[in-house]
Amino acid sequence: MLERERAALAVGALQPIATEETVLEDAGVRFVVRSISSLERKRLEAAKGEAPHNPLMPPEPPLTVGDITPTHVGVLNKYPVVAHHLLLVTKASVPQEAALDGDDFAAIARCLAEVDGLVFYNGGREAGASQPHKHLQLVPLPLDAGAWAAPIEAIFDSWAATGNVNRLLQLPFRNAFSLLDGFDDEERAADRLEELYAAQLAAIGALNEDAPRAANDEPMQPAPYNLLVTRRWMLAVPRSRERFGTISVNALGFAGSLFVRDEEEMEDVRDAGPMRVLRAVSIA
Repeated sequence: MLERERAALAVGALQPIATEETVLEDAGVRFVVRSISSLERKRLEAAKGEAPHNPLMPPEPPLTVGDITPTHVGVLNKYPVVAHHLLLVTKASVPQEAALDGDDFAAIARCLAEVDGLVFYNGGREAGASQPHKHLQLVPLPLDAGAWAAPIEAIFDSWAATGNVNRLLQLPFRNAFSLLDGFDDEERAADRLEELYAAQLAAIGALNEDAPRAANDEPMQPAPYNLLVTRRWMLAVPRSRERFGTISVNALGFAGSLFVRDEEEMEDVRDAGPMRVLRAVSIA
């Protein structure tokens, strides 16, 4: 991945978005809010007339890292806000709303066995998905220079125990949380993730066997959700909407990392508080 990044930067295929970081402490969490720098905003404004590009169908060769598994290919995020941002893209044409399956979890296990990172999934447009083709995403940890690998871990010390799937009590919205025990055995880890995934979706009310079917006969998600997986834990959150005002929120928000486009949106986050932003786009 790092070798492909260097080559893609050299030919201009990879175009990182420069940001400035602001830390906003709220509800015991040291949220990191990234905003586009003024110079970068001018560059993006100048590029507005360019034709939009779907980076997944097919992926640009300079951004293609290679096969992760027989069913998934690794593709660099063309416009990353976080360094070393990798997309885990299905080779088959599958809609982003389709439920995750064993092949998806095999790809997750493969990545987390190699990289101490955060794999996340935006299950539908209301959950922050910007592309209709099924893909997961990976960013390395830690997400910032704070004490925790992901800022949200600061409030992982209190949960309602209900077996394998618990609820984090300090999050003011519905959630399902599970601890994990490693990725040394990838096949075993993938099976365990798939088992917990079904239990978590049921716990947050996002699993419905009567929902419409995808083309591959996998059940479609009746409700949008975000899924976050690290080597140590797994978290699912149901979503009610994509945006807080004009601010789009995806799964990274529930890890404690938000993104805003300008100072006006930054002030909206400051005024509301990051945790209220998350509560507003999730389900109580």
